[in-house]
Amino acid sequence: MDPHSFRRSCAKFSTGVAIATVLDAEREPHGMTVNSFTSVSLDPPLVLICVDRTGNMLERFEECAHYGVNVLRNSQAALSVRFAQRGHDRFDGIEWHRGVTGVPLFPESLARFECTVRQRVIAGDHTILIGQVVQCEVGEGDPLVYFDSNYRRLAP
Repeated sequence: MDPHSFRRSCAKFSTGVAIATVLDAEREPHGMTVNSFTSVSLDPPLVLICVDRTGNMLERFEECAHYGVNVLRNSQAALSVRFAQRGHDRFDGIEWHRGVTGVPLFPESLARFECTVRQRVIAGDHTILIGQVVQCEVGEGDPLVYFDSNYRRLAP
């Protein structure tokens, strides 16, 4: 199978955009943009994210007991780009607060989840983190959507 065709085919699936966050051992915040976020179970409430095994964030997520997921609204494309880029302090100048588990949360996001890691599964070039949701909050607005390798807005 052609990897380019596989990547282009996957890009035809619309997804929301989120930023997954953790604290390191020194309680410093780290985060990355993800579009691989989904609910897994209602009872117990489980969600998952996928972390690239070749990326620089894997170590942070392998060490964590908790992680956060901030679902972005359509006005937060710049935040998504910022947390997808390497080589800078992604949290510098960004408004955030610690949730009940300590994970970084963005108050303007469309939804916020705090999760306790229940399982890590290695799957190809990614690690799947399955987390039990221990706290969640919902905001108002429209989601940031990613389709065909571009940010999109829902039509009214």
